[in-house]
Amino acid sequence: VGRSGNATVFPQAIGMAATFDKDLLFRVSSAISDEARAMFNAFQESENYKRYSGLSFWTPNVNIFRDPRWGRGQETYGEDPFLTGILGTAFVKGLQGDHPKYLKTAACAKHYAVHSGPEKLRHEFNAKVTDQELYDTYLPAFKSLVDAGVESVMCAYNRTNDEPCCASNLLLSEVLLTKWGFKGHILSDCWALNDFFSENGHKTVATREEAAALAVKSGISLNCGDTYAGLADAVRQGLLTEKEIDEQLSKLLRTRFKLGLFDPPELNPYTKISADVVDSEEHRALAYETAVKSMVLLKNNGVLPLRNDLNRYYVVGPNAASIDALLGNYFGVNSKIVTFLEGITSRVKIGSQVLYS
Repeated sequence: VGRSGNATVFPQAIGMAATFDKDLLFRVSSAISDEARAMFNAFQESENYKRYSGLSFWTPNVNIFRDPRWGRGQETYGEDPFLTGILGTAFVKGLQGDHPKYLKTAACAKHYAVHSGPEKLRHEFNAKVTDQELYDTYLPAFKSLVDAGVESVMCAYNRTNDEPCCASNLLLSEVLLTKWGFKGHILSDCWALNDFFSENGHKTVATREEAAALAVKSGISLNCGDTYAGLADAVRQGLLTEKEIDEQLSKLLRTRFKLGLFDPPELNPYTKISADVVDSEEHRALAYETAVKSMVLLKNNGVLPLRNDLNRYYVVGPNAASIDALLGNYFGVNSKIVTFLEGITSRVKIGSQVLYS
């Protein structure tokens, strides 16, 4: 939401996981989806259809964080499958709402699956796991989200047990679609389908057209990237049929119908959410509550909580007044970003000195 304008900024997922509070995560994701709908309503009114103005949100990341070389651990709920399933379920329910007909937003379970290997190798990495590891560690959270009605699932860049995740008969056909009965749509991670044929990828097939055909036949409805630009030629080459494309397209249209995009606005209660909720005082208070609850001390040496009436405070370091220190690699912006220096200074009593270097 924050990439499309001012929005409340909540703690990173790994911080929210440290609260161990599923009800809090439900409140957070409900606030996020309220702001998302308010922004969407405003964009529709002004006919602004740019990227980030829609209602499909590729979150939460329910990968299990077991390898410190992976660059996306901060997006996850940590290393525990049980906790991840509980928190991810709460997050999805808050994002999608509880209306019997309409989704507030469309959530996504990602990255399916066993996607936590070395970051540099993610486009060619082959995650080798035993059945016990797969079903006890890496799949339970995804199963929880599917059971909760998550609208989409994103397949990962890597291979799992020799099969590219976005063309895995085991992960997609046998488990997700058949065993779990998933009814939403499956999408690729961005440029993951290029890994099917690229020199630095899995080299599963030789051409873009073959990659596009393989993905469609594997059940991938949506391609983040440009591989599906080769679909027309794939049909001409006899690699797949228009009917097979239509079957995947119909799943995307179902999601759009569930979001209410083809119905008169007055039928959908979410069209009435106003811009007043965006970065509201209530949501800022919720972000603050979440930030406080996310802080975990293994041991307190007696200094904290810090008194606000000492004679002098010395704030030092390059991150103290840095905006970048407050932003992750995926981030939104806010009209009232508070640096560490500003926050500390605002809490010190008059009569105490604050020095900064």
